[in-house]
Amino acid sequence: MALTSNAYCVSLSNSKMIDKGISHWLRKIRLLNFRNYREVNFEIQNEPVVLIGKNGTGKTNLMEAISLLAPGRGLRRANTDDFSYKDLNKPMQNQRKWAVYADLITNDKCWQIGTGISEESNRRIVKINQETETQEMLAKICSISWLTPQMDGLFLDSPKTRRLFIDRLAISFDPAHSGRLLRFLKSYRERNRMLANEVKDPIWYSLNETQLAETGVAIMATRNALIEDINRTVQNMQTEFPKFSAQLVGGGTELLNRIPASEIEDIIKQNAKKNREANNSSIMGPHTTDLLVTHSEKKQFANEASTGEQKALLITFILAHAHLQSTRLEKPPLLLLDDVAALLDPWRRDALFDACKNFSGQVWYSGSDEKSFDPLKSKAQYFYVNDGIISY
Repeated sequence: MALTSNAYCVSLSNSKMIDKGISHWLRKIRLLNFRNYREVNFEIQNEPVVLIGKNGTGKTNLMEAISLLAPGRGLRRANTDDFSYKDLNKPMQNQRKWAVYADLITNDKCWQIGTGISEESNRRIVKINQETETQEMLAKICSISWLTPQMDGLFLDSPKTRRLFIDRLAISFDPAHSGRLLRFLKSYRERNRMLANEVKDPIWYSLNETQLAETGVAIMATRNALIEDINRTVQNMQTEFPKFSAQLVGGGTELLNRIPASEIEDIIKQNAKKNREANNSSIMGPHTTDLLVTHSEKKQFANEASTGEQKALLITFILAHAHLQSTRLEKPPLLLLDDVAALLDPWRRDALFDACKNFSGQVWYSGSDEKSFDPLKSKAQYFYVNDGIISY
């Protein structure tokens, strides 16, 4: 299976794009050996999409495939080997290859995007218009946001989970953020190895801790800028979903608006040296930062709110981020709402549909109860999912 696409970019002259107001959308999708899809190939109109099917039939798998058209590990953060279709009658070691193809329309331009593991490579590769490209290049073309049931516990989960959430959103505006995260992690692990091996070379520690300080402050600054933008956007949103204020705490983040970045770097280096000499391996930085969200009306931390309010706050967060991308980057994301609408109270479900109706990026909904999507009957395209088979 070579990673080339037979997807085609259609003429946009007969498109309903102007009527529908959707400027960024998927025109065609093809999956090969992906999860429970041996092969599927279907076309989509430039309108919202509703996926209907029983639990376990492949709705989330399809959403996950779409999420891989953007940089990263997708909405489940799965390992590459987990994506391939598994035939129990064949050796597992020969079943690593998979592919996702799509025609992505952005305004008046069509991009052929493919990603997967091919016969020629054991690593995931990305192709754009038949040319091998980096994931950073993919980020410049395609942006995808999602909300899944697994994210409902974000405000109760670990600080690491919230950092991953913020970093994924930040990469939409600064693709280089992912590289900084990798460099920081590499330097952080290197420092821990040196300490564990009782390395005494002060020059090596100085170089390492300088890298950690400089990269760490850049990471915190990117996160902080995003949170400030999200806060401003939320306060100006006209929505039935609750408004909030968010802030990042810990690791030196609080210093960003008080002193220059170079001074924060010096503080981090001094702190690292002092701790190291006291046989303490800890170091200030973005790896200890946490996200705090406060319900504006109730003056209540998100982790203290009811389950329903936590979900509503998370929806506000995702909608604000999508709005920011649309207005600032003129690149509205594809929005994947996996099993979200059906789990909301009817009035909040209607509020969600209303909030998304004028969105310039294509919105994908999924659920098992078709009646939950009745307000979209004349406004969306429906697909029915049944054990790896998709029908109209």
